[in-house]
Amino acid sequence: MYKLLGIFLLCISLLQAEDKVEIYASLVDSSNNIVNASGDVTVIYKDYFLNAKSAIYNKETGDLELFENIRATYDGQYRILGDYAKLNIKRKEKIFKPFFMLENSSEVWIAANEGVNKDKDLQIESGVLSGCEPENPLWKMEFGSSEYNTDSQWMSLYNARLYIYDIPILYTPYFGYSLDTRRRSGLLIPAMGLSQTEGFFYEQPVYIAEQNWWDLELKPQVRTQRGSGVYATLRFVDSEISAAELKVGYFKERDAYFKEQNLVNDSHYGYNFKYENKDVINQWFGTELKGQSGLYADINKMNDVDYINLSSNDTFNTATSTQVLSRVNLFYNTNNDYLAAYFKYYEDLTKLSNADTLQQLPVTQYHHYLDTLLDEHLLYSLDARSTNIERELGKTALQTDINLPVTLYTSLFDEYLNLSYKANLYGQHTKFREHEQIVLPGVEYNDGYFARYYHVLSASTDLTRSFDAYTHIVSFSSKYTLGGNDATTGYYEDLGDICANPENQDLTQCEFYNIKDIDEAVEFDMSQYVYDALGKEMLYHRMAQKFVYGTLETKAGELENELDYKITDSISIYNNMFYNFDEHLFSKIFNQASYDGYGFRLSLGHMFRDTFLPDTTTSLRRASYLTSTARYTYNRHYSYHTRYDYDVESSQRKSLEFGFLYKKRCWDFGIRYAENNRPVLANDGQSSIYDRYVYFTIVLKPFMTATKENGESNIAMRLNE
Repeated sequence: MYKLLGIFLLCISLLQAEDKVEIYASLVDSSNNIVNASGDVTVIYKDYFLNAKSAIYNKETGDLELFENIRATYDGQYRILGDYAKLNIKRKEKIFKPFFMLENSSEVWIAANEGVNKDKDLQIESGVLSGCEPENPLWKMEFGSSEYNTDSQWMSLYNARLYIYDIPILYTPYFGYSLDTRRRSGLLIPAMGLSQTEGFFYEQPVYIAEQNWWDLELKPQVRTQRGSGVYATLRFVDSEISAAELKVGYFKERDAYFKEQNLVNDSHYGYNFKYENKDVINQWFGTELKGQSGLYADINKMNDVDYINLSSNDTFNTATSTQVLSRVNLFYNTNNDYLAAYFKYYEDLTKLSNADTLQQLPVTQYHHYLDTLLDEHLLYSLDARSTNIERELGKTALQTDINLPVTLYTSLFDEYLNLSYKANLYGQHTKFREHEQIVLPGVEYNDGYFARYYHVLSASTDLTRSFDAYTHIVSFSSKYTLGGNDATTGYYEDLGDICANPENQDLTQCEFYNIKDIDEAVEFDMSQYVYDALGKEMLYHRMAQKFVYGTLETKAGELENELDYKITDSISIYNNMFYNFDEHLFSKIFNQASYDGYGFRLSLGHMFRDTFLPDTTTSLRRASYLTSTARYTYNRHYSYHTRYDYDVESSQRKSLEFGFLYKKRCWDFGIRYAENNRPVLANDGQSSIYDRYVYFTIVLKPFMTATKENGESNIAMRLNE
């Protein structure tokens, strides 16, 4: 009775103060203005929840002192431990001696001699900080003093020293970081490397995020024996339905490196701009159209491929291509119609000039979706597009295509048999422009049109049967195509016989010819699916064969076979191949086998292609590539990986990689060896360089974050070629 009364009286007296404080204890004794509490003392003050062995409260000064085994939680975010704590209710000040704090979300702990908390600010003197286990941490940061704001969750350390175990690694007079995931301005993880030809590499990213609708990342870099440069990425959101990203970069070569490597350019620069708007017409023009509109832009410009190579120290994971495409797509879509305009600009980085490259500026398209008449037995659609083909040097043209398929459809025998007849009307018109600077002898580009109609008869059936453990679906279809009639004038009449031959497709006069022959043919197709009791696909198999008529003898087209078989939950195989009966050879083969289970993730693939055409300066008859990846996760700490890509046709290794990654709660460490064949632009005609690198991953959590499965590769060493 007396214990409960003591608790009640103490709570009443404190509740009369400006701030509400609740104290609960097994034993409470009050004398004059001093209140003594002991035995499992619990104090609730604002967002603080404190426990201690005993407490003393001075009603006159507002001081509340806690003793022994103190545990404090603030707003559920961190815990503070100590042997002595002093809270002044009037001054809103709290003192902890010694001081230990654990931030729950980031799992960062701080230990110090003393911590003083006033309002939202926490002052810590002479302490140590780490994200590892408190006992013998792998890394720690000692500091002379520290400031922490509980609202912004920003920690500032002064005179900070970084240790790996007890080995000093780094000193900095100031180090600041955030304990939450909000975007903030500051320094990001640096990247370093060492190369015999390029020297020491250092890149220090700077992140700027002053407002919530944009951010900027600056990445200055230096390669001591090669040169220096800077890359920047600006991201912004201009509305709820639109966003953009602008990347720019510049790198200047040292004269000695430029001459030694015989490079074409002594500086490398470029930009990439991406923009997406999901309702552009209504937003920009203030309309209220019910259809869907959109704008997508991906614009690229660079003077050579080294602009991409130099954007990162990890050339293996940097997508490098010698073919660059810039495009802008604008469309408006309804349930019945589709309108669009496409701008495409092609750039070959291996060429000194792209003045003779054909560009599509723009392609305009109108498409009327499939519609029905006669109680859905007559189906039709319409597609019309006009392509403006431009270039600086050479012939240009305006090419217009119209395609109108009309289908009569019905089903028989309770929908077991589906029948259809399609009449397809197609036409193309080309108008050439008369400002050609290079004239081909004996070749005239005359305006003209190509018109064709052909017929297609189809029959198909779909059968389904369910069993106890699986469901089997099989489909059969056949299609008979009759070529119909063609009509040609101008360019199509003059050069049609020459350009229709696949062996002449690279001739200059055939650049504008894209008509495919329609042969009288019969096609057979069979596909089947097997699903387990849960509806998961176990097997997909398809075979297709075409027979061409209208020649002296029936000609068999390529036989296609496709198989996707999930043997178990862990093992699957995929095969897709085309067999050419004329050549008695396979024209395309792709095989892939994969395994995922017991910590292993394996994949082996092979691609083969044979065009049966002679080799040219721009393309080879055959291509054959072998790709393989393997990854083993031993446990939640250790993982190992390897990758190997090989060009069988040229007997050249394209890439090689192997390494390991060790992950713990507070740090990651990994080593990765990688070889990569990357393109360059040199005066001597050399088109690629074979790089050999050793990459090191060092991530101290939570100051650094790991986003890549095989490590961040923030330290690199390039080996001799």
